[in-house]
Amino acid sequence: MEHIVIIGNGISGITAARHIRKLSDKKITVISNENAYFFSRTALMYVYMGHMKFEHTQPYENWFWKKNRIELLTAYVERVDTENKKLILQNLQEINFDKLIIATGSNPNKFGWPGQDLKGVQGLYSKQDLEMLEANAPNNEVCKRAVIVGGGLIGIEMAEMLRSRDIPVTFLVREDSFWNIVLPKGESQMINEHIREHHIDLQLNTNLETIVSDEHGRVKAVTTDKGETIACNVVGLTAGVSPNINFLKDSGISLGKGVKVNQYLETNIADIYAIGDCAEQHQPKGNRRPVEAVWYTGRMMGEALAQTICGRKTPYNPGHWFNSAKFLDIEYQTYGWVFPEAVKKEYEEHFHWRHPKEKICITIAFHKESRQFLGINTLGIRMRHEIVDRWLTQKRSVESVLEYLKDANFDPEFYSQYEKDIVAHYNNIFGTNINPKKKSWKRIFSKA
Repeated sequence: MEHIVIIGNGISGITAARHIRKLSDKKITVISNENAYFFSRTALMYVYMGHMKFEHTQPYENWFWKKNRIELLTAYVERVDTENKKLILQNLQEINFDKLIIATGSNPNKFGWPGQDLKGVQGLYSKQDLEMLEANAPNNEVCKRAVIVGGGLIGIEMAEMLRSRDIPVTFLVREDSFWNIVLPKGESQMINEHIREHHIDLQLNTNLETIVSDEHGRVKAVTTDKGETIACNVVGLTAGVSPNINFLKDSGISLGKGVKVNQYLETNIADIYAIGDCAEQHQPKGNRRPVEAVWYTGRMMGEALAQTICGRKTPYNPGHWFNSAKFLDIEYQTYGWVFPEAVKKEYEEHFHWRHPKEKICITIAFHKESRQFLGINTLGIRMRHEIVDRWLTQKRSVESVLEYLKDANFDPEFYSQYEKDIVAHYNNIFGTNINPKKKSWKRIFSKA
């Protein structure tokens, strides 16, 4: 019986395992040293905040794995012997495979800061990181202040977690506005305001220089490039993540930033594949990035690879870019491409609308000449994925999108609707006369 071994039990590896089982009777072994069972990594923050228990983050009951003949092995892989098709584990145990799927995810970035390995300095990625934060910052008596380094999604999640326990937080962001390497100017500035309204000390244009130790090897302060020393008990290093591939360096598997794969998620070595955060596309499609550390792309890779493993060779096709997140109380969605000012394309024009009182805004990107709709960001307004995805596929004009914008609104019943104001603002700026259509459920679900 063919033996499929998967290293990593995150969304990518487990999706591959589940779909291989649906399609075949192959022997499946999943290896992880993080946790015995698959859990939702994005839910870790809610465990710390008291909204759920850790066991609630596990989508499947513990009996699920045995019933579906997916063997789970808690171990650390030291080395991959590609010639002999075997894995060498930390305890020198060896595991043979016929096909190997590498789905090892990411590690938090460290940039060689003095003191970065002190006690009380940590990232926020794994279950172990959650446990460490619980020990380092159980309350505001033990942790008088935390400093978070890095202005991205993980950083703002960590800030929200700590503030839920009334722990003072200083947030060091090297850019001149929060996450402006991704968000256009208006959106980024709105989030700056929102962070500060939540009593978080946001320091822009500020870099970490040194993490200072006390006499016990624990962090007691940080220094910044502004000459400031900030006393603290916890430092969160949240300056992005990188593929977890160090154990593969002598394996012969082709590596770049991640494990290099083609459109079928194949490496340079037969019967060895990589998916999820650790995979790097040789030739990413369109504006897609070579490495995408996003939950849904990991799931899609797992689904596509399962087909290939089971004899139906299937390319990974992620379709139109989309993502979602939360900035404290504000929900964020993005579909297509809305580039920040620093990397905006020459042909790209933005339309931005912001509510005069609420933290709600929208940015639409479109082609200056053809008027083709290129992408949309919403903050505080939920959008219906299948509608916006269809508009992108159909290459609708920006005027058509605005005319039918109500169709894509996915906010709950009785929420305020802003399409009339959004369209009026567009008409005022561009001298058009667009009339927003009333929402039609027949039109929403029609594929025409």
